Amino acid sequence: MARTKTSNDTAKKSAGYAAANLIEEGMLVGLGTGSTTAFFLEALAKRCRDGLSIHAVATSQNSLQKAQIAGIPLLDSDAVDSLDLTVDGADELDPHKNMIKGGGGALLREKLVALASKEMVVIIDESKLVKQLGGAPLPVEIVRFACKTTIKRLEAIGYEGTIRFKESGDLFITDNGNYIFDIHIHSAINEPEKEHEKIKLIPGVVETGLFFHIAGRVVVGYQNGNVTILT
Repeated sequence: MARTKTSNDTAKKSAGYAAANLIEEGMLVGLGTGSTTAFFLEALAKRCRDGLSIHAVATSQNSLQKAQIAGIPLLDSDAVDSLDLTVDGADELDPHKNMIKGGGGALLREKLVALASKEMVVIIDESKLVKQLGGAPLPVEIVRFACKTTIKRLEAIGYEGTIRFKESGDLFITDNGNYIFDIHIHSAINEPEKEHEKIKLIPGVVETGLFFHIAGRVVVGYQNGNVTILT
């Protein structure tokens, strides 16, 4: 699993590896998506090779493929109705554990899996801790049909943004066959629940990247290799 080296890799690896140690024998685990989660998958795969017996459900085709390559035992998402634990990252996390997620484009499946879990463990590097949400773009999954009318409705109530493209220049398509509209926030999001509800009322919107009342323990990795677990 080749990876581009970044200055935050030490922090991400520390968080991912620490989270892997929270997984217990016999658990059914939700596997999140993203660069920090990739380190978690590496560490979890090693524990599985060393004898840990678990099963997992992936939140995206990306994490599914990584888990398959690593040898983590997988179940189909339709075969389960609850999970013991989901481990996933975040683009931003505030002191109330509200989050912006969806940088990897898997926000809908991530939310469904997290809500089906007894606990969502969030793994982040220190840069993702913020006083208020809003510094990162807010991903919103929208249906492809008549997408311009959906965007127009969003813009009419003050949500400016852009349709997401891949580095290749092609439109980004989610695993659900939808588009991602990244809203550019010009001020702090003080009431995430109200923002979420306001956006979800727009016809054509499938889900927002605002997560609240979901996070349990938060594993924070630092560039010096240290880890703290917020409860």
